[in-house]
Amino acid sequence: MGSGIENGHTRGPATHGAAHGTAEEQGEAGTAGGSGRPTVGTTHIVWDWNGTLLHDIHAVIAATNASFAELGLPSITLDRYRELYCVPVPRFYERLMGRLPTDEEWAAMDGVFHRHYWQHAEGVGLTEGAAELLVARLAAGHTQSLCSLAPHDRLVPLVRSHGIDGHFLRVDGVRGGRSGGSKAGQMARHLAALDGVEAARTVVVGDAVDDALAARHVGAGAVLYTGGSHSRASLAEAGVPVVDSLAEAVEAADRIASSLP
Repeated sequence: MGSGIENGHTRGPATHGAAHGTAEEQGEAGTAGGSGRPTVGTTHIVWDWNGTLLHDIHAVIAATNASFAELGLPSITLDRYRELYCVPVPRFYERLMGRLPTDEEWAAMDGVFHRHYWQHAEGVGLTEGAAELLVARLAAGHTQSLCSLAPHDRLVPLVRSHGIDGHFLRVDGVRGGRSGGSKAGQMARHLAALDGVEAARTVVVGDAVDDALAARHVGAGAVLYTGGSHSRASLAEAGVPVVDSLAEAVEAADRIASSLP
């Protein structure tokens, strides 16, 4: 999502990446789709988390305004946030402040945001219809995985708490490193770890322009969803299909994959 969690304010139930020993927590989700190997003619969807599968945009705005108050910045509306938000996230602050924050300022901003985000994210639910769509994809013989810029050690337990962890071939969040950057490198590592999944039959579904850029980086298609961090106008600049529901996103993903040789 373009929340501040995943995108660098990371996303976890999150917005602004610990191995626990289990296969899933290592990034390998296990049982989805039987053998886990895609078959000819299937579409593989790489789902984004914050702002896409997880409907956390209102938690993101609440956390953003709480952190802004602490940092001495004026509050922001949802529409204004969607108009200005971008990745890398420090550029979002540049648009607000008129200059890029220093490394020290960014570290403080990121920390303050995440502290407020996790407080506001309690009880945040999945996007309407998300759980049913994930089940239907498996039943139809397709495969799916989850690639997020949320901290991995927070992401995996959260996905499991919603009862959807078994629907993915792999679940990857960020392990270590600084938040706020692009998803391109994360997406490349994610696809490389998926056995038998071809980028040419893969479609990334997310809520941020950066999701489309990450898809392009690995040679995959992309569909962008308007329920998260970006306005429809800003999403349209990515030059990929823009939709208002996850059901529409899945339909568009299948059209993209079926049009490929």
